[in-house]
Amino acid sequence: MLDSPRDLPSTALLRTAYNALAARIFASVVSGTEFADLRPSHGNAIEPLEIEDGLRLTDLATRAGITAQSMGELVDDLEAKGYVERRPDPADRRAKRIYLTDRGRTNARVAKRATADVENYLAALVGQQRYQLLRRTLEDIIAAEAGDDGQG
Repeated sequence: MLDSPRDLPSTALLRTAYNALAARIFASVVSGTEFADLRPSHGNAIEPLEIEDGLRLTDLATRAGITAQSMGELVDDLEAKGYVERRPDPADRRAKRIYLTDRGRTNARVAKRATADVENYLAALVGQQRYQLLRRTLEDIIAAEAGDDGQG
């Protein structure tokens, strides 16, 4: 029998809410679009590249919180599907950097719109004041975990 949400620890609540919202974003991105060949895990590579294109595989893996081997499999798949390409790293000939292709950038724009729609949904669901409080609370948690007390 499932616990009531009130019985769950905060970390489980955060994970469950994230999973539900991420599924909503993913469904919006792939529904009726040219991106039906993607899996939710592909976002672990595409999203950080939309923020900073040309990352190394190890940097992508670190940002996603997964192993380099797992990220390598995602990047291989995305490259085969035409979303990313590998190029030599100008600072290290032995290394490669990963870049979004035009198709990858188009997908990132669609995902960004879907994410904005979910943000609007959240604000409507809980009200603007509680939405802003939620954002500030999450920002405080992130800053604390990064070692930044926000007083700087």
